[in-house]
Amino acid sequence: MTTMVNEINAAAIDIDSAELAQRVAVLKRFKTLLSQQRDRFRSYLDLLDKQQGVIESGSAEDLLNYVEIEEKIVADIFSIQKVIDPLEEMYYSVTARTDSSEEEVPSLKASLDKLKSEAVIRSTKNKELLSKRMVELRQEIKTLRNNPYANATRSAFGNTNTASLVDLSG
Repeated sequence: MTTMVNEINAAAIDIDSAELAQRVAVLKRFKTLLSQQRDRFRSYLDLLDKQQGVIESGSAEDLLNYVEIEEKIVADIFSIQKVIDPLEEMYYSVTARTDSSEEEVPSLKASLDKLKSEAVIRSTKNKELLSKRMVELRQEIKTLRNNPYANATRSAFGNTNTASLVDLSG
């Protein structure tokens, strides 16, 4: 009977250590991914600040470069989020079984949420600036098209009703 109790206790210890190792692994990976996503959002915010200056200066080529970089960062953020979502569920299911809650995870989540909301605000602001700039450019193009002196095909001497070929044969 004593050996049976010892075997049950040994099995319980093995399950506990395996479960503990799993919890630690989930926690480490979850924190790492949250930190990576926080860093991506910070770089995205920096890019949005630089993009705002480019929109205001009006350099179309630079703006195109920033938009391409922005697309890559946003795609990276979404790919990390695809991994975070299931890992977050695992983390909360593992921590629900124990009452030991990690203090760093809620602060990372709060920091990430703050960066997300800031990114939305700045992105919206840049879209508004870009829309205003597009309206200004359209107005400039319209005034240039309506300028009679800028159009080379409308020459004052181009529409004369004189012959252009002369018959010299006789």
